[in-house]
Amino acid sequence: MIGILDYGMGNLKSVTNSLTFLGLESSVIDSVENFNGITHLIIPGVGAFPKAMSSIKDKGYFDPIKTFADSGKPLLGICLGMQLLADKGTEVAETEGLGLIPGTIELMKAEGYRIPHIGWNGINLKRDPGLFEGVKKSADVYFVHSYHFATKSEENIVAVTDYGNEFVSIVANEKGNVIGTQFHPEKSQKQGLRMLDNFSRMKAC
Repeated sequence: MIGILDYGMGNLKSVTNSLTFLGLESSVIDSVENFNGITHLIIPGVGAFPKAMSSIKDKGYFDPIKTFADSGKPLLGICLGMQLLADKGTEVAETEGLGLIPGTIELMKAEGYRIPHIGWNGINLKRDPGLFEGVKKSADVYFVHSYHFATKSEENIVAVTDYGNEFVSIVANEKGNVIGTQFHPEKSQKQGLRMLDNFSRMKAC
């Protein structure tokens, strides 16, 4: 059972529709009790980092998310959901993140390029934590963001993307069970759907 976290800032419908299209069972997590029984967790997200973290804490999700990740079960953060995995964000004001992958969320620097970064772009895969079987190593995927994940360690970098400057487009923790994609796999057509399908097949570690 894949749980999709509802904290008021995610495009739940597009993620749910993608999982349904793939024939995968999912449920929306809209209370702490809903964490019981899920084998996988997706944290979607669109919006500002401080508001997202405030909502997660207000709804009592902070500790259950940390406990889920520490258990070794697969967790996928999408777009803002990826950024929330960091130690802190710097959008509007410095804000504590979930602290699941060491790093800071910073404003993109892409001289001569439009910010926000919107549209299709390629990924350069460095390694595979289990999400990319059958996915093109340089697949084009769909981005919408103004901030990026500045990792503290290269070991957490799974893929990078070039947009004026190179930025990290996929991160993962040391165990490999917590993964974040800066792009939207649910909007990335065949390649993105394959990633979601692969995520559903990941086992706890």
